[in-house]
Amino acid sequence: MPGSTYRARALAGTLLATLASASSSFAEAADPAKPAATPPAGPTGNSATAPGGEEAFNNACRTCHSMKPGDNRLGPSLSGIAGKKAGATEGFAYSQSLKNSGVTWDTTTLDAFIANPDAVIAGNNMKPYTGISDAALRAKIIAYLEGAK
Repeated sequence: MPGSTYRARALAGTLLATLASASSSFAEAADPAKPAATPPAGPTGNSATAPGGEEAFNNACRTCHSMKPGDNRLGPSLSGIAGKKAGATEGFAYSQSLKNSGVTWDTTTLDAFIANPDAVIAGNNMKPYTGISDAALRAKIIAYLEGAK
């Protein structure tokens, strides 16, 4: 069975390489001489101090939104959204309910809207998006939005 011996050796080599890589990563993580990783920023952080904020935005929001000013897609550009009135981005056709909501996007309102848009502004056009229940993920997205002025 020369073929099975070859496969067994290849598998053993792969396992050893994986173990060596894991061992190396573990040793680096446990090295007290290296500084600890910066913990994620809360909703008031910025994109420079919120590890994973851009990735969280890209995974949850980028399908419909951009962070480039004027780059309106299915949803409006979210560039400079923090502190802005809802429905105020130029060149985007908002729902009447969003335009007339009177909402200003601050940390608390962004968090509530990202968690459940219909609970904050009924009749918005964010369908089929229904919200993100993970508070830590919302915090990363908000930190990214607030840091990208």
